[in-house]
Amino acid sequence: MSKLVRDRIPELFGGQTTPLDDAAFRAALRAKLQEEVAEYLESGDLEELADVLEVVLALAELDGVDEAGLNTLRRQKAEARGAFTRRLWWTAT
Repeated sequence: MSKLVRDRIPELFGGQTTPLDDAAFRAALRAKLQEEVAEYLESGDLEELADVLEVVLALAELDGVDEAGLNTLRRQKAEARGAFTRRLWWTAT
């Protein structure tokens, strides 16, 4: 089985590794994001949610945005459109 793994997995479990170029890495991260989101939705486990965040941060880094920059974008969007603090379920009329 071949898949994108965290940096220390080969050190801990063995196996062979192949570095990916940016395009292949982006594609692998997008697939990994789907995998991690599905795992979180199935389990509700906070460790799975942390995995989702790790993948999101790696994707942002590929676009030249660090964690602080991504959080700035998040805050700007929250200021413009709000966050999810009020737990609103909307129906268009």
